[in-house]
Amino acid sequence: MSTLSGMTGFGRADGALNGWGWSVEVRSVNGRNLEVRYRGPNGFETLERSSKTAAQARFQRGQLSLGVQARRDGAGEGTIKINTDILSRYQALAKYLMAQGMAPASADGLLGLRGVIEASEEAEDAEAHAAVEAAIMASIEQALDALKLSRQQEGAQLLPVVNGFVGQIETLVVRAEAEAETQVQAIRDRFTRRISDLAGDVAGLEERIFLEAAALATKADVREELDRLAAHIASAKALVATPPAGRKLDFLMQEFMREANTLCSKSATTALTAIGLELKAVIEQLREQVQNVE
Repeated sequence: MSTLSGMTGFGRADGALNGWGWSVEVRSVNGRNLEVRYRGPNGFETLERSSKTAAQARFQRGQLSLGVQARRDGAGEGTIKINTDILSRYQALAKYLMAQGMAPASADGLLGLRGVIEASEEAEDAEAHAAVEAAIMASIEQALDALKLSRQQEGAQLLPVVNGFVGQIETLVVRAEAEAETQVQAIRDRFTRRISDLAGDVAGLEERIFLEAAALATKADVREELDRLAAHIASAKALVATPPAGRKLDFLMQEFMREANTLCSKSATTALTAIGLELKAVIEQLREQVQNVE
């Protein structure tokens, strides 16, 4: 059986190869669907697609931010080149300005001007570059695995909370079932008092009261709502036991609330109404926790 998972977590991995060093960090927060935002180094553009594919293989929901920082060690691996064409233009401009009375330009001043010095890195062997890219991808997968473990740890904390709220709903439904049994008699008694107050002792009144009370009791019958609530409880338990099920639980919360609202609207006793209101409050608490479940 898989483990219930949350959507908040963090993962990190580092690595080095062929003069390169890198670090990978990935964070995730709640999200209705899976969204992966990638930020990586130049020259390793293919890592973005591979990273998103690896994330999709591990997660169903959540907003993921994945960042890769890579650097090439060794200051002597690059070359420095002076752009003589641009330097000549600056020198000509400097001579013109000197003729206008300005101080002569210094060598370090000219070299510091934009575009005069060009730094370039030596071309990296394609095979070596591919090896570095594969090693970085391995670190990305390690960071994603660390994130998955972090989210599972959150899920382990969420599990008893979610189960607790489902248990409270189940208890309230049992109470509602017991209270619903008294609705028919409560409606009959209430209707009898009202009719008696208005009509007094009229022949055939008892039969009329029975028929009208039966009609009202039919309208106030909550058996169907209670049966559906019991079915939703069973579904919730099954979903929690076989994650990931966050999207299905989201939908189930809507169905829970729909039945609870109907139960309150059909209630003929203050006791059943009170149970219905308490049921709605617990369902809302459960819905808030489900937002954290993958």
